[in-house]
Amino acid sequence: MNQDIKVLVVDDDPDVLFATSRIVQTAGYAVFEVSSGTACMETVKEIRPDLILLDVVLPDAYGSELCRQIKSDPAYKGIFVVLISGEKTSSTEQADGLEVGADGYIARPISNRELKARVNAMVRILVAERESDRLIHELQDALSKIRQLSGLLPICCHCKKIRDDKGYWNQIEAYIRDHSEAEFSHSICQECVKTYYPDMDL
Repeated sequence: MNQDIKVLVVDDDPDVLFATSRIVQTAGYAVFEVSSGTACMETVKEIRPDLILLDVVLPDAYGSELCRQIKSDPAYKGIFVVLISGEKTSSTEQADGLEVGADGYIARPISNRELKARVNAMVRILVAERESDRLIHELQDALSKIRQLSGLLPICCHCKKIRDDKGYWNQIEAYIRDHSEAEFSHSICQECVKTYYPDMDL
């Protein structure tokens, strides 16, 4: 399950990058590493990570500006960005990072256990949001199907076929099957039994 979550770790300090990546890997996530803002954006385009642990101060960019770019692009909707820094740790600097769209802010130094716990907590939120989006989509789809069966339906008064919006006539059971999740099992009513099977004793 965790291997389905891709985490991109971005830090220009090789020791910090290595340590952070190892901690995240112990939680079972698929980890990718880069050390610059340019490489970060290229990797975002290539692999579409689920979560980015983004150093605030990079040699070629500020993490907050990269976060703004990612969050403003509809193509990257759903990517969680957590800013992380050992330099920009004041309350004001953390607030600035959150205001540009970051989903979280981690100030170093931080213990390995807490870092892992924070990443796990962020992934839980991410997964919950995606599940919520999925359920909303299913509900909208269901409402759309319900609307298709509302309003006036032209039905032949003789053969009981229904005319669809393209002008074709369909058997009523075929129309309902195609516009809902209903399934049919054939049976016979008492009146038809008397008419078509008068010798049957039901």
